[in-house]
Amino acid sequence: MCGIVGYVGKKDNCVRVLIDGLEKLEYRGYDSAGIAYFNGEKINIVKESGKLENLKNIVNFNDQSQIGIGHTRWATHGGAKKQNSHPHKIGKFTIVHNGIIENYANLKNDLIKKGYTFNSDTDTEVACALIDYLYENDKNIANVIKKANEIMIGSYAIGILCDDEPNNLYVIKNKSPLIIGVSEDEKFIASDVPAILDKTDNYISLDDGDYGVITKDNIKLYNSGKEKEFKIQKFEFDADLMDKKGYPHYMLKEIHEQPDVFKKTVNPYINNDFDGLMKKMPDFTKYSKVRIVACGSATHAALVGKQMLEEYGNVKTDVETASEFRYSKPFLNKDELVIVISQSGETADTLEALKLAKDNKNDTLGIINAKGSSIARCSNMVLYTEAGKEIAVATTKAYSAQVAMLSLIALNLSCKKNLISKEEMMDILKSVRNLPNQMQELLDKNDEYEQIAKKLAEHNDIFFIGRKVDYALAQEGSLKLKEISYTHSEAYAAGELKHGTISLIESGTPVIAIVTDDFIAPKTISNMIEVKSRGADVLYITNRNNDEDDKLYDNRIIIPRTHKLFQPLLTIIPLQKIAYEVAKIKGCNIDKPKNLAKSVTVE
Repeated sequence: MCGIVGYVGKKDNCVRVLIDGLEKLEYRGYDSAGIAYFNGEKINIVKESGKLENLKNIVNFNDQSQIGIGHTRWATHGGAKKQNSHPHKIGKFTIVHNGIIENYANLKNDLIKKGYTFNSDTDTEVACALIDYLYENDKNIANVIKKANEIMIGSYAIGILCDDEPNNLYVIKNKSPLIIGVSEDEKFIASDVPAILDKTDNYISLDDGDYGVITKDNIKLYNSGKEKEFKIQKFEFDADLMDKKGYPHYMLKEIHEQPDVFKKTVNPYINNDFDGLMKKMPDFTKYSKVRIVACGSATHAALVGKQMLEEYGNVKTDVETASEFRYSKPFLNKDELVIVISQSGETADTLEALKLAKDNKNDTLGIINAKGSSIARCSNMVLYTEAGKEIAVATTKAYSAQVAMLSLIALNLSCKKNLISKEEMMDILKSVRNLPNQMQELLDKNDEYEQIAKKLAEHNDIFFIGRKVDYALAQEGSLKLKEISYTHSEAYAAGELKHGTISLIESGTPVIAIVTDDFIAPKTISNMIEVKSRGADVLYITNRNNDEDDKLYDNRIIIPRTHKLFQPLLTIIPLQKIAYEVAKIKGCNIDKPKNLAKSVTVE
């Protein structure tokens, strides 16, 4: 969840390289930052709590160094204080660490008995002390790292410097992402490619259990005590995606990129016909059931997908939160497909759920945005969304791409099972061609969203209601509002509101009602009447344009109609834009909300 950078090379600009790399990782979310580097044969450690700017104000950019490590921290063990920020140094070792050492408390007690003292509340300092202690008995650092790897339990990506070897940068990787960047005279480590992309697009992806030593001229990697071969890959990346393109926030830019993302995700499968849909997707007809496992917004995308897979693919589909699935009895059938969804491809709980499914011999499919990520490599099959790099912590375009891909899978099943008529297939083709224009139409309703946001920003409690797919969309809309505007909101299946929670509805309480499914619309409308009669201020988001609905709401947003498979991709846009406008009115840090991180690589 935090960010790691490291450098070893023939140039003396290590300090600048580390700070530049940390700047490129700010989007991941953090609460402190620090660097460590050799200046001559002495290690300098500079760290500070708060924003990276605080660190930059005290760093000496004139210091000459050819090797160092840096870190942005997202607090897990211990508060956001300077003493808890990385790097940590004990004895001869200085380290930065992403992840969680689960057995750190037992290790800490043992190390205290051995004479070690600790200045922070972190598990990272414990890992540092462990490595230093093992080094007392074995001066071969590769052996020491191997032993530490066997002792530590949890997830960790670690960069290591040792006082005795000022030219060597050591690494360990287990369940947290870490790559090595490679150029002719320089080597880098990073938790994410953007940290080093302006320096090189050649990289080595590390596997769990890998450890190694990096110098300016050489890289040696090991696993289980044996040296291993590695492959240098080239990262294909559009640098323009890192540019805000004149938008005030990355999130707003990414919301507006959704028409293009839809085309990039869908066009390989549906263009002038359905040929790609049949040839470029796996055979899903052999599975009696689908289990989708995900976290956060990806779970909400899965809930939309469940509706589509069951209605159009005629396959029983369950959705489970990855952090619950991995600790529950799964009851997986042998002919059940397990789909895991992750934007980063590194989400810790989702990755572990995937491994459980594979251990159970189930076929697995990853719906992933990040090519070459851990989940992508571990899955039996992969379908890539084409959202491009998403910088804002709160997902928008990646979520939409996930929904689009799940709808394509449902359509694939419907076609292969002959559940859909030729007339409806033609209607779908027409909808696919027109959808980007309809999305743009919704994106352009700025004044409407701003006026609604002004009303909502005055309230601390907001309710979202919907049924079936509209309930899944309500959950995502509520999450967006919470994530970036810090406004408390709750999403309810509309029929459940009257079973207790309606007691909270009083005069002026905002209720956002979503109605796009004609079959169930009368039922949701009756729930709107219930809250309206109790004084609620109702925002009605719908694709219905019926005059008889006029007395049911205080404000209404009309969504264009499209084929039901793709209707959610239109419905979500007003919810995203309203959340954004509320956050802007409240002066929140929209791209980097407090306490959140972009890639959740810890439990």
